[in-house]
Amino acid sequence: MNYIGSKYSILSYIDEVIEDFVKPKNTVTLCDIFAGTGVVSKYFKEKGYNIIANDIEYFSYVTLKGLIENSDELKFEKLTKKHIDPFICLNGLNGKKGFIYRNYSLGGTNKKEFKRQYFSDENARKIDAIRIKIEKWKKKKLITELEYYYLIACLIEASDKVANTASVYEAFLKDLKKSALKPIILTPLELVFKNKKYKIYNEDSKDLIRKIKGDILYLDPPYNNRKYDTNYHILETIALYDNPKIKGKTGLRIEDTKKSNYCIKDKASLELEDLIKNAKFKYILLSYNDEGIIPIKKIEEIMKKYGKYKRYEKRHKRYKSDNSREYKKNYTIEYIHCLEKE
Repeated sequence: MNYIGSKYSILSYIDEVIEDFVKPKNTVTLCDIFAGTGVVSKYFKEKGYNIIANDIEYFSYVTLKGLIENSDELKFEKLTKKHIDPFICLNGLNGKKGFIYRNYSLGGTNKKEFKRQYFSDENARKIDAIRIKIEKWKKKKLITELEYYYLIACLIEASDKVANTASVYEAFLKDLKKSALKPIILTPLELVFKNKKYKIYNEDSKDLIRKIKGDILYLDPPYNNRKYDTNYHILETIALYDNPKIKGKTGLRIEDTKKSNYCIKDKASLELEDLIKNAKFKYILLSYNDEGIIPIKKIEEIMKKYGKYKRYEKRHKRYKSDNSREYKKNYTIEYIHCLEKE
């Protein structure tokens, strides 16, 4: 899926840095504490690392639970005994006029104050039907906890593919684009099976860092003032399916903001230092580009307080969440700041 700040395109670069700076040997535990959709966690899971992954957004947590925590094949045994193939069943459901249809499709909002078209009417109804069925299976104990998270992760991915947005969910397009006109299809997401340990959290990083320990701590915090709960609020609602109160033209959830201190210029440096100071990890790697809130020299100053510091850099193609916006340049410099903690 399209995800702000995704490190998918520089995974090999991160790997090269770890090989050069850490020179990992034997069994290594890597913590991806701002994991997002889990591309870094999945990459290093494939390489045989033990993984600790965390994200404060619930839809990210669901994705991590479904794709990273699984260490054995999902068999859906209770459904199979009833001769139910979960994907054939879910894809064959008739649509329902549930929360997504009533609030994020044109048909569902046509007579309301704010008309929204995040999904076609057909896809919105189908998302509701699938999400309701998954919840029913869980309540009837026809699926395990990890099967439950996996199916929701598949639904989030499928929903994002047919969303009528430019990229994120701060706004919807006036007319349905080609991909939004296609019917939603739930497909199995690839799973990686290794005989290792995986633990997933849904906590604030500054709280979690005081509870965990390992070998490598990988940090990919927000760089600027963009709020992830705004950009992905509908995916959060699909994951939770909690019928929230919403507001305004875009139908944002009415709840306490999750704006990170990393998004606030006066607080970002203090937040980073608190994390590094309390980290019980030998090696800390921070991905941070040249347009981030915290100056490069400040990051270097903080890290040098706690041990051996080294910086790597690479030009990286800019992520564009809005193709109509003009950017000063088509690339950013992706720095990886490294600390061997004393």
